[in-house]
Parts: sequence; C-alpha cells; structure tokens
Amino acid sequence: MLQTVTRALAHNFLGDAPRWYKVAIVAFLVVNPIVFLGVNPFIGGWLLVAEFIFTLMMALRCYPLQPGGLLAIEAIAIGMASPAEVFDESKSNFAVILLLMFMVAGIYFMRELLLLLFTKLLVGIRSKVLLALTFAALSAVLSAFLDALTVAAVVIAVATGLYTVYHRFVSGRGFDDDHEHDDDGMVHPKHADDLAVFRSFLRSLMMHAMVGTALGGVATLVGEPQNLLIGETVGWGFADFFIHVAPVSIPVLVVGLGLCALLERTRWFGYGARLPDSVREVMEKWDAKETADRDPRTRARLVIQALTAVALVAGLALHVADVGLIGLAVIVLATAFNGVVHEHSLGKAFHEAMPFTALLVVFFAVVAVIHEQGLFTPIIDTVLAQQGRQQLSMTFVASGVLSAVSDNVFVATVYINEVEKAFAAGTISQDQFELLAVSINTGTNIPSIATPNGQAAFLFLLTSALAPLIRLGYLKMLWMALPYAVVLSVTAFLCTVYLL
Repeated sequence: MLQTVTRALAHNFLGDAPRWYKVAIVAFLVVNPIVFLGVNPFIGGWLLVAEFIFTLMMALRCYPLQPGGLLAIEAIAIGMASPAEVFDESKSNFAVILLLMFMVAGIYFMRELLLLLFTKLLVGIRSKVLLALTFAALSAVLSAFLDALTVAAVVIAVATGLYTVYHRFVSGRGFDDDHEHDDDGMVHPKHADDLAVFRSFLRSLMMHAMVGTALGGVATLVGEPQNLLIGETVGWGFADFFIHVAPVSIPVLVVGLGLCALLERTRWFGYGARLPDSVREVMEKWDAKETADRDPRTRARLVIQALTAVALVAGLALHVADVGLIGLAVIVLATAFNGVVHEHSLGKAFHEAMPFTALLVVFFAVVAVIHEQGLFTPIIDTVLAQQGRQQLSMTFVASGVLSAVSDNVFVATVYINEVEKAFAAGTISQDQFELLAVSINTGTNIPSIATPNGQAAFLFLLTSALAPLIRLGYLKMLWMALPYAVVLSVTAFLCTVYLL
C-alpha cells in the first residue's frame, strides 16, 4: 500500500513533466538548504537564481509557476528572504500586477476588432520584410507612449487569433465550429508542412514585435516602469527625458529596424519564413466570410471596440490613471455596451493573464532574495568606484548584464538609488549624475532583451498560451534574440560612451 501511494505521489509531482526534470527539482530543493546554511549564503542565493532561470528554460515542458514556486517557498523557509520582503517587493510592483490582471483581460474583449485589422494587414502586405518592419515599428511607437506589456498583449492576442483561424481549417473544421487549437491530432498530413512554416512565420513576427517594444520603451519617460523612476529621481519631464536619451535611443532604433530587415532577407537565426500561399488563401476566405456575415449587431460591437481602443490610447498617452485602472475601464466599456454580462463570460478573459501574474509574484520572491542577500552589491560597488567615462561605460555593462539575469526594473531601482546617494554626498557632479541616469536607462532596457528574464514583455510571451502553439521555447527565444541583443547592445554602448 505504501509503495503504491509513493508511486502515485511521484507520478503526480509536476504532472507529466519529464522524470529527469522532476529529479532535478527535488535535487535543487535538497541542495539549497545545505549550500545556503552550511556553505555560503551568497553562493546559495546565486544558486537559487540559476535554478529559477532553469525553470524558465523548461517552460514548454512544465509551467514555471509550480517548480519556481517550490524554490521560492523553500527560500523563504530557510531565511533567504522573509514573507514581508516578498510582499514589499510585490507591493512596489503593484502597478504591473494590476496591469496584467486588467489590461490583458481588456484586450481579450477587443480581439474581434484586432483580428479583423491585422488579418487585413497580413493579407494586404505581401512582403515579409515590410510586414516585419511594420510589426517592429508599430510596437516601438506604441511602446514609447503606452506600455510594453499592453503592446505585447495586443500582439499575442492577434497572433493567437490568426493561428486559430488556420489551425481550425487544417483540422477539417469550419470557421464557426468549436475547436481546440492546441491539439494537432486532427491536422491533415498534407497541411503539416505549411502549418510548421506558419508557426515559424508567427515566431519571427512575435520576436520582431517584442524587440520593438524595447526599441520604443527605452526612448520616453513612460516607455518602461524604470524610466519613470529614473526621470523622477533626476528631475526630468517628458521632453527632457527624450532629449537626454535621444543620442542613444534614436541610433538604436534605426539600427534595430535595419537589423530587422536584414534578418528577414538573410533568414538567419530562425527568421525569414514567408507566409504560405495556403495560409494566405484561408485568411482571405475567412476575411471575406466575416465581411459577408457582418450584421448590424456585429458592426455595433466593432464600433464599440474601436471607440474603446481610442479611449485606451488616449488614456494611456495622457496618463489619466494607472495603466491597470485604465485596463479595468476597458473591460467595463467593452463588455457593458456589447452584451457581455455573465460571470462565466467575463472569467474567460482572465484565463491568459492570471497564471503569469502568479508567476511574476514568484519572480518577485527571487528578486527579494537578490536584494536581501546582496547578490548584486559587489558588482555595484566596483562600478561606482570608477570615475568619468569609465564609470559611465561600466555602469552600462553591469546594469545590462544584471538585467539579463534578473528584472530590469529592480536593477534600475538599485542603481539609480545608489547614484542618487553619491550625488547627494557630492561624490559626482550634476552632469555625471545625468549621464549615469541615461546609462542606467539604456543599460537596463537594451541588453535585457538577451533573455526573457529581464524584459517582462519577453517573459509574458514565453509563458503565454501562444508560445507552445508556435513552438517558441526558452532556448529558441535566446537564439532569435541573440543578434538583436548583441548588435543593439554594442550600438547602445558606443553611443553611451561617445555621443553622450
């Protein structure tokens, strides 16, 4: 009986994840207390960070919330951080949590309009290079004035909708039939190759769009959460921030868009897949059917969604309220005027965002460990001990490396606070203070695209329901982000050192 129960527990632990993966997680849980309590707390803290990154790498085999959560619970239990510190870290990022809870759900209720617009875009632009540039440029412009996670949510919703339309067709289902788009069991063999190419096509568009959010997000005061913090610390308004960062952000944007076109033409690093003719034909038929079937109620829904989209853009651009609260307003407007009044209909909208929101809080627990154990302190102290241009360049490099490992908002907060203390103490001048602020901003925004750890938009894509559909895992994302990370980081570094 005991053996049977033990076998059942072993089977249930992390579900259908590979056995070796389950053994690895158990080994982590056994080793961590030994290293932290018996060897060295500093080493134990870095070991936890490496283990959490490993759970992200395996996101397609096992969602990181469960194994990462077990690691976080143990870390708190053995004293790496306290529950109060995790709560404080989560509270300081409450705006991001609200954003995920409400804005992503709000985008769900606008998916009909978004799918309509992007289907016409997909069908209308036949050049993949031009289409990729359009996705990257639109994401950059929107992220400069709105929010990178909001833009990511829009792009992911669109890609999921496009994938569903084609997957339903290759599975022999009608456009209006119920269908599980994550099940390939009914896919006709003759369409398998085109489906694989379509997945590659969507992967490249998603990566161009995610990089676009970084290209635009670095440029303005409201582009990323850390930008606002840096701007407030230094005393910059919207125009001041843009002007000070422009010597770096503008060249990076130009180089980024040029690299986008180059990758599509050369088909390097997993880019360059063209839209198969069969997919274009299906999209054209679907668009024609939707147009023919559009009755007055459908048109009314689209009008409400369009007006809600205008209100969303205006609210975000003018910063009338916190992003998450604007998302809640979007939910109310898009549902109240479109007949969505039942609880179960509302609940579907939160299906995508809530697992990631929970994972983000687990991530904040790891960040609390980084802060409590002072894992970044030696690096920060070394950088601030430098002088002049060397201090500027090392700040960019160090903040970039640390942002690729952990959260770029956390790294920016730590660095700008330390630089502000140095300025208040008279260690650095006003000019150096401002130059270091730009270096921190660009260092935490650009090199962090190297991994999903640093950019919330990248992590959101990796852990979204879309990622397994288009076969986008951690290593694939690393590979596709590599050319952007290297070229844009070098460009930003050179601009930081020579143009500021």
